[in-house]
Amino acid sequence: MRKFLHYASIALLTAVSVIAARADIPAGYYNSLNGKKDAELKTAAFNVIRNFTSVSSYSNLPSYFRHTDVRPNTTYWWDMYSDMDVDIFIQFGTYMNREHSFPKSWWGSTNSTATNYKAYTDLNHLYPGEAKANQAKSNYPLGEVRTASKFDNGVTKVGAPMEGQGGGAAFVFEPDDEYKGDFARTYFYMVTCYQDYKWATSYMYMLQQNTYPTLNAWSTRMLLKWAAEDPVSDKERMRNEAVYSIQNNRNPFIDFPDLAEYIWGDKVGETFYVSSSDIPPAGKAILLAPVADTAVDFGQVAIGSTGKASLFVRSENFRNPITMIIFGGDKAMFDISTSAIPASLSNREDGYWLDISYKPTDIGTHESKLQLVADDLDSAPPVVTLRGECLEKPVLSACTALDPSDITSDEYSANWSTPDGEVVDYWIITRTRYVNGSQNTEEVLAEGSPWTITGFNESDYESYSVQSVRLGERSPMSNVVFVRHAGITGVELDDPLSVTGFAGMMRFDCARPQTNCRVYDITGRQVMHIGRIDRDMDVEMPLGIYFVITDQHGTPIKVTIR
Repeated sequence: MRKFLHYASIALLTAVSVIAARADIPAGYYNSLNGKKDAELKTAAFNVIRNFTSVSSYSNLPSYFRHTDVRPNTTYWWDMYSDMDVDIFIQFGTYMNREHSFPKSWWGSTNSTATNYKAYTDLNHLYPGEAKANQAKSNYPLGEVRTASKFDNGVTKVGAPMEGQGGGAAFVFEPDDEYKGDFARTYFYMVTCYQDYKWATSYMYMLQQNTYPTLNAWSTRMLLKWAAEDPVSDKERMRNEAVYSIQNNRNPFIDFPDLAEYIWGDKVGETFYVSSSDIPPAGKAILLAPVADTAVDFGQVAIGSTGKASLFVRSENFRNPITMIIFGGDKAMFDISTSAIPASLSNREDGYWLDISYKPTDIGTHESKLQLVADDLDSAPPVVTLRGECLEKPVLSACTALDPSDITSDEYSANWSTPDGEVVDYWIITRTRYVNGSQNTEEVLAEGSPWTITGFNESDYESYSVQSVRLGERSPMSNVVFVRHAGITGVELDDPLSVTGFAGMMRFDCARPQTNCRVYDITGRQVMHIGRIDRDMDVEMPLGIYFVITDQHGTPIKVTIR
């Protein structure tokens, strides 16, 4: 029985585009795959799909999901992780998450300036997912569950893997039979589109550090089996078209269901050919991207801010430049980096990236059109829709970081609370790991509290603080919470320590000398190191709140200097 969650109003219903009808694969799109096999075939597919128009931001992913992942003729997310019917206007975070089906921790960056950021917002592997299932799935590999000891909602199972699976992971995520082929083809896409990425060494459960075959043996066998037992569905085909209209790249393993067999399966060694009907005459001028009805959606942008996006433009055999014209509607609020692209640039294998900006000057929704005109086109020039919504700049209050829960040797759950009534796109956890006296700080994007933090076994202890994010604006930093492994604090009974704050100084009181004293401020930054402390030792400190740790006293002591 399906469970339902509705939004209080459906006034925004007109903003929704359900999954579109299937269109034909553009002629010439897969030309370079002809006559290839094995590793060469995989690399040819990589070169076709690796360049695409990235969505404008992580925050705006739900606005794109409304074009790719809504059940037809409803206002419910098409969720492959649960049987809940969740209204698409419910704020992400509480019930729904932006789910990376291919875990983001496997490759790394959430930094928008990093070279490996594109995968972070690639709709070909991002889906709306029910929050509890997403948290339970964590960054475990796909697999077949022997016992669903960790999670089972009737659609998503998490538990110990069947023998021969998991690649050393304690748990695996098993989707419903209805979607196993969907996830298999998603993973085929990811290890092809990003075969040049360096994978995180801690999460090599299904991967190899190479461009071919990239998947390891056990995962190849399982994914090929899943793909065969759950063939390509109309849902996948329609979603592929919807993503193509946004990103201008496709999942070739949906377009050609047997392609995976040529790269990893029973047809390895055989030469692959695209249908002859898809091969245009040699030398024919083709505009591969963007396609007609593409939309660049900037989502919601705060007044006074600028939304940025890049449109991928790629042609073959053009002799003349492509001219860009913005017209209609709110054209004054959109700008492009150039009005003409030389054929020498658009004909390159890497194509050309046209930068587009949205700088709204008033509150409300805005839309305009971008037309690409070229003498080489033998059909109507494609028109790209530019749209965005401008809102007041948000004012956010600090969150409150709470004590961690579910602490194990390898992971824990970070917890926090957000002031009531504040609308939040997502949260940023600033995580600091302390190892052998050194520290490493990273930012983790989270969909809601609690949020599972993995790799805890790599740290002696950790701290975290939290910020909320709305329209790119961050709240003030929360307080800092420290996390330690269970069972290693008993030494403090033998070597007690107390630290007292006074005006401009802190005083240490310990029965015996203690070593390697570290003092941290509330951001988790180490501000002082003292090799040895003795009883009644005073140290001058500026006003502030600090945390003190020694080799003999691992639990942080909070000290306030007034």
